[in-house]
Amino acid sequence: MKKEVERSEEQQRGKSAAKWLQDVMHTVIALFYPPRCPGCDEVIMPDEELCGICKESIHTVQEPVCKRCGKPMQDERGEYCTDCMKKKHCYQQGKAVFVYRGVIRQSMYRFKYSNKREYAAYYAKVAARLHGDWVKRNGIEVLVPIPMYIGKQRRRGYNQAEVFARALGRELGIPVDTELVKRVRNTIPQKELSDKERRHNLKNAFQLTPNIVEYSQIMLIDDIYTTGSTMDAVAEVLLSGGAKNVYYICISIGVGF
Repeated sequence: MKKEVERSEEQQRGKSAAKWLQDVMHTVIALFYPPRCPGCDEVIMPDEELCGICKESIHTVQEPVCKRCGKPMQDERGEYCTDCMKKKHCYQQGKAVFVYRGVIRQSMYRFKYSNKREYAAYYAKVAARLHGDWVKRNGIEVLVPIPMYIGKQRRRGYNQAEVFARALGRELGIPVDTELVKRVRNTIPQKELSDKERRHNLKNAFQLTPNIVEYSQIMLIDDIYTTGSTMDAVAEVLLSGGAKNVYYICISIGVGF
């Protein structure tokens, strides 16, 4: 009995020492690499998520939203945005974290093009707070980031959708699979195209790596949602491989139209 007590006390001291060392390391890191606001990139305190100005400027997506794609809408009586009323999506349902305007647009630009990968931790925390219960209700088994063409990813150095997916996976305790779908064709930027051109641009752009998809409930992850052409293209491939339902979460989304 005495040996068990001593062993327990020794383990507790070890845990306390490890926690103290971890706190010291975080303090030292904060001194040399102070955290920055994901909104404006100004230095903030270690216990802050955003600076005071950005707390008032960044808007999360709130009801009413489109019941299919998750875009904010003006009409509380409507179920679907104009876009979703006109076409049938391959994915089951989607959610977004932030409204794509103002401060968040600049934040997303730095995250995507200026190697501000640390922003993903903030995006993921807010996503988990807003949509964590929804993810659990749908029994999501895996997070799949929208793949980037390999040459483009090499030039940029990272896939921002994957960075966000991994941060969200840690928050929700859900695995991330980056090998399930590959982008096998380099496409021109979607923002330059009409909706019809987007669909044609993405035709045969994605391919399954395995012959059969072993997951039933899949969550796609991306940075920005516009018309949903990319989500539909990847969802179609996954459904054809055996997935039952495909959902998505994106960091930001435009206002419904």
